[in-house]
Amino acid sequence: MSAENYTFLFALVAAAGFFAFNAQRLVSYMLLGQADYRLDRPFARLWNVLRVGIAQTKILREPVAGVMHAVIFWGFMVLTAGTLELLIAGVFPGFSYHQFLPDLLFRGYEASQDAFAVFVLGAIAFAYFRRLVLKPKRLDGDKVEHTDAYIILGMIAGLMATLLMMVAFLEVARPGSVSEAHFASRAIAASLGSIPVGAAWTAHRIQWWLHALLVLVFLNYLPYSKHLHVVTSLFNVFFSNTAWKGERAVMRPMDLEADVAQFGAADVDQLTWKNLLDGFSCTECGRCTAVCPANITGKPLSPRKIILDARHRMMEKGPVVASGIDASPILEHRLLDHFITEEELWACTSCRACVQECPVSIDQLDVINEMRRYLVLSESRFPAEVQPAFESLEKNGSPWAFASADRAKWADGMNVPLMADLAARGERPDVLFWVGCMGSFDDRAKKTTVAFARILQACSIKFAILGQEEHCHGDPARRLGNEYLYQMLAKGTIETLNRYGVLTIVTSCPHCFHQMGNEFPQFGGNYEVIHHSTYIERLLSEGRVALRGDEGNRLTVAYHDSCYLGRYNDIYDAPRETLKRALPVMTLVEPPRTRDRGLCCGAGGGRMFMEERTGKRINAERVDELVATGADTIAVACPFCMTMMNDGVRARDSSTVVLDIAEVVADRLAWTVTGVGRVTADRP
Repeated sequence: MSAENYTFLFALVAAAGFFAFNAQRLVSYMLLGQADYRLDRPFARLWNVLRVGIAQTKILREPVAGVMHAVIFWGFMVLTAGTLELLIAGVFPGFSYHQFLPDLLFRGYEASQDAFAVFVLGAIAFAYFRRLVLKPKRLDGDKVEHTDAYIILGMIAGLMATLLMMVAFLEVARPGSVSEAHFASRAIAASLGSIPVGAAWTAHRIQWWLHALLVLVFLNYLPYSKHLHVVTSLFNVFFSNTAWKGERAVMRPMDLEADVAQFGAADVDQLTWKNLLDGFSCTECGRCTAVCPANITGKPLSPRKIILDARHRMMEKGPVVASGIDASPILEHRLLDHFITEEELWACTSCRACVQECPVSIDQLDVINEMRRYLVLSESRFPAEVQPAFESLEKNGSPWAFASADRAKWADGMNVPLMADLAARGERPDVLFWVGCMGSFDDRAKKTTVAFARILQACSIKFAILGQEEHCHGDPARRLGNEYLYQMLAKGTIETLNRYGVLTIVTSCPHCFHQMGNEFPQFGGNYEVIHHSTYIERLLSEGRVALRGDEGNRLTVAYHDSCYLGRYNDIYDAPRETLKRALPVMTLVEPPRTRDRGLCCGAGGGRMFMEERTGKRINAERVDELVATGADTIAVACPFCMTMMNDGVRARDSSTVVLDIAEVVADRLAWTVTGVGRVTADRP
């Protein structure tokens, strides 16, 4: 080894040591958070890393900017192999992958280095153009954030340029020593003219050192930069809970009997370590805020700000706690109130659009939910209009002050059996029809309930309802932060269902569907839960639903995706297939925001029970774009969406009709259910 090699070894060890110090420092801050087990399902997690982290499937949801970022990421992956070769060669002269790789494979590796260096330079140029000229709104930030971005982009461009120039000068200094696989470097070399061999060799070594030192500087700049996600994002994707159907949207249960001073989170040390890792992993791309229905309509909520505030608070509190020094003013601060306001938290509709769009699998909603829990359970701070809903849930088993005895009034004259009556006769239905609070008490939603019951009867499905034994399962309370009330209601519902030995439940409410199917298992309630859109589509595909043969009205229908059906449970096709089968001459049109990009109706997250006093109403925004499709009918598959769409249509004085998919199918039944349980031919 020469003096140059020893010098580089010293620089390498020093840089690695400084990076290790910073990594340990940041990990110590992150571990201020609460424990959270994230090592289950290792193969599913690895698949998530390959799909979301390596293949960049989520970042590519945005075609132009997504391709730009993906090229930079893939370039880093490919060029990291070259960086390792260079660093090893800096200590051990003559080291090359060619010593281990077959010639053909090594030539492919060499070509990849030049190709991706060029690709990344092109992507960097577009990134500068986008920030300086196009200036997307979602990239708005303070001067420090923009400066940091320009520094990082400049460093990456420098790495690519020095890599290409290093090889180009080597070719000039030693003609023929660089293979044709380095097509870009050889092209640069050809343009350099007749540089003296000595000067070319000196230039080569200068470029080598510039490239190597820039790698080490870049590595140690990251812990102080918002681009720390370069290091943490793949880890964050691995530890995410967004990979599996259903479980990705399940709220974490809370031990209400734990000996703790408070419930929920008011500061970063009451969040989990994974929430804090989310802060390190945030790319600040703003995709979450750009799709947030609250932010779109002028509310104070920005999911990006929620995560960045958590990071800023962690970086404020972490050094104080880790060092043990007395810094009372800092410790007297907290994440809630000093960084995040309660107005921001209550603006959330829990639609999960932010989580869906985040390219590094950050769960912004988990932080919001935990802070709502603290507000309600520890400080009793919540909007005044929520109080009646809490009281009614506790006293009446529904968010509204209706008597339990009235739950089955919608079925008067329809001969719908009760579970209690069947159990008394020793009978068991094939399915339990869970009607839900909206379906039982809301006049408009009851029409959907009747329509679905008619379909079940027309198909001779043996079903029953709980009637007055049914009460709210507590989902509104949980989403509003009242975990105590939720668990009381959920456990009571599970007790009732288990007493009757219920195995299969069908419901027309996506909130009920998600709660009983995905969150009840936390408390021992394990059932097959089917949403009515899936159930009806299944009956139609099996030919069990006899529909009239007439063509009917030629409707133009726009289907509105329910968040709790779509983003929470990946059910997008069943409602559409149901509509297509029921109305073969129908034209199904899609708004610009549809399927997993759909816009929330505004009722989720307990917003159904709160007023919108800031900005445009979310349901008005959604109705405007649905009506703009030219549709004369808006189809829904959720009673909450039904209410919000109807309110929006009335507010704009539109003639557009809002129908549940069950109503569309029931209206075309070839058989009409009579009041005594018989079916008669309904000839058009």
